[in-house]
Amino acid sequence: MGNIVVIGPRRSGKTTYLAALSYLPALRSRKGKESNFKIQPLNDESRDLAENAENIIVEGANFEPTTVNAGGVDGLPYYSFQLQVKKGLLKKPENIQINVRDYPGEVFEKIADRNLSDEIHQEFIDECLMNDVNGCLILFTQWEYGTDKFYYRVMSQFIKLMDEKNRKNNLKLAVAMSKCERGELWAGRIDPETDLFEIHLPRTKTILKDSINPKNLRFYALSTFGVLHKNDPRPNRIDQAGSNSSESVLREPNSWQPYNLIDPLYWLSK
Repeated sequence: MGNIVVIGPRRSGKTTYLAALSYLPALRSRKGKESNFKIQPLNDESRDLAENAENIIVEGANFEPTTVNAGGVDGLPYYSFQLQVKKGLLKKPENIQINVRDYPGEVFEKIADRNLSDEIHQEFIDECLMNDVNGCLILFTQWEYGTDKFYYRVMSQFIKLMDEKNRKNNLKLAVAMSKCERGELWAGRIDPETDLFEIHLPRTKTILKDSINPKNLRFYALSTFGVLHKNDPRPNRIDQAGSNSSESVLREPNSWQPYNLIDPLYWLSK
């Protein structure tokens, strides 16, 4: 199994997603549910992230945005997990290695305005497109006016970079709409390609469909917070004012049920 990277723009929920993923087995155990997967943190930062999922998300707080400090790329968080998934009673468990550098969203967004003198941006691209990376999970979260045009520019440039690195035909892309607990999105989660990306990000979908081999491209919907209950599809989150912008926090910890965190990673690993 190869490596997977998780990337996306600012406020797409990358750190919260990874924290929830690391905490998911414990969450299911708390609810008395069996899991068909296990997650083992492989380094100190991953173990800290799992612990913070309980201390921060469950307590109704929010992760601080990742920023680049004086240490540059080496100072950014680096998470490594062993994910073991069992699909079917008679099948052997499959192991997936997930290594993620938690890059700030603005580094991803700079793809649209490539600057070859930006060392951090270049290292970000080099790391995403290394030959031992199986695939990218790309999280998108906005669709306000102008967003589709911007995401289209980012993806157009990213595809050019894939081509330059000889990864256009062998790098899998799982493109996900994150935070799909929102009322405008929840009903479209079953067929996200048609009911989310076609409706809200049509240009972004088109450039991906026209450029990437169909076998290497799939669209997903996921939600770190989920909804309150299957019969009460209100978002299990609250948006509140934060230090820099609006922040999303868990609404009712006892009802926390993330949606579809595993499937994109499993498909990328195959």
